[in-house]
Amino acid sequence: MNDLSADVAVVGLGPSGRAVAHRCAEAGLDVVAIDPHPGRTWTPTYSAWADELPSWLPQAAVASTAQKPAVWTDHHRIIDRTYCVLDTPALQATLSLDRLRVLAGTAVDVTGSRVTTADGTIVDARHVVDARGTLDSRDLAQQTAFGIVIERDRAEPILEGSDAWFMDWRTDNGARPGEVPSFLYAVALDDDRMLLEETCLVGRPALDLAVLRTRLHHRLVNRNLEPTGTEDVERVRFSVEPPPRSQLHTGRGGPVLFGSRSNLMHPATGYSVAASLASADVLVDRFRDGGRPLRSRALHIWTVQKLRNLGLRTALSLEPEMVPQFFSSFFSLPVELQRSYLSGHDDAIGTMTAMLKMFPTLPASARVAIARTVVRTPGRS
Repeated sequence: MNDLSADVAVVGLGPSGRAVAHRCAEAGLDVVAIDPHPGRTWTPTYSAWADELPSWLPQAAVASTAQKPAVWTDHHRIIDRTYCVLDTPALQATLSLDRLRVLAGTAVDVTGSRVTTADGTIVDARHVVDARGTLDSRDLAQQTAFGIVIERDRAEPILEGSDAWFMDWRTDNGARPGEVPSFLYAVALDDDRMLLEETCLVGRPALDLAVLRTRLHHRLVNRNLEPTGTEDVERVRFSVEPPPRSQLHTGRGGPVLFGSRSNLMHPATGYSVAASLASADVLVDRFRDGGRPLRSRALHIWTVQKLRNLGLRTALSLEPEMVPQFFSSFFSLPVELQRSYLSGHDDAIGTMTAMLKMFPTLPASARVAIARTVVRTPGRS
C-alpha cells in the first residue's frame, strides 16, 4: 500500500476516535483513520448526563431518558439531573466516516506526526490523535460489571418508582461485611427493555465477573425478580485510568491523546464517551489554529486530572463500609457541584470546591483515610 498524508490521522475508531475523525472531516480537514477492524459493530451500552452531550448530536442517538435518576446510599435520594442511555447503533451511524479515508491496519508506532502500521504503511499528518483506549491490564484500576437485559414491564418494580438507579448500594446482594462492595445500576435501554447490572465501581483488582453475576442474581431474587437464565448478558471490564505515561509517547513529539486514553476518562466513574463527543470540536478548533492548546485551559485540565486521580486513590483506599457513606456525602452536594466533579474536565475551581465542600460531611474514619491518601506519595507515574 502506498504511504499516505493528511491533515489529521486518527488511530482507533471506537466512539472517541470516530467522533473526532467525523468532526474533523465535517469541518473540511483531510482525515485518515486507522483501526484494525474499522467496520466492527459496537455493542456496549453507553450512557451520559444529558447536559454533557454536544448540540450537534441528533436526538435519534438517545435511546431513553431518565429525568430524575436515583441513588441509594444510606437512603433514597433523587439526582436532579437528566440521565440518558445512548442508542449505540444510531450513535455509530451518526459518526459517519463517509468524508474521510479509512485504513484497516494495526498501528505499531504512533508519534505526533506519523503513524506506522504493522504492514509498513506510513501515514504522515500535521496532527495525530491516539484514541486507542486504555490497556487491558490488571495492574491498572478497573471497573467491572455483569448485567442482564429484561423486559421492561418485568423489571419496572426494581426501580421502586424512580426513573433509574444510577447507584443502589444496598447490601441485599449477598456480599458479606468487609467484602468489596458493588451496586445495582438499572436503566431503561428503550421502551421495551431494561438493563440491570451489578457493578464494581473500581478495584485493583476489581471484582470478578462471576462474583458480580452471583450478587446480581441474589439481589434480584431478594426483590422478587427471578432471572430465567436466558436473558441477554452484558459483561464489562475496562481500566478507569489511562496507561502509565511511561508507556505512551508524550511531550512535543507525541500524539494528541484522546478519549479513555486521556484525561477525558473520569477515573472515579469510568465515563468518557460523552466527554469525548463534547471535546471533539475543541480539537477541530485547535487543529485549525495551529495545534497548540490554550495554556490556561491546559493548566485547568491538568489540575482537574490531578484532583480526579486523588479521588481515584481515595476510592481505592476506603474501607468497604465507607463507600456508600462517601457517595451519600457526594450526592448531598448541590447538583451544580456534582456536575463540576463528574463532568467538568476543565473546571478546576468547581472540582476543587466540590471536594472541599464534601470533605467535612464525611464520617471521621473516611476523612482520616482521605488525609492519608493526600499525604501518601503515589506509586504510579
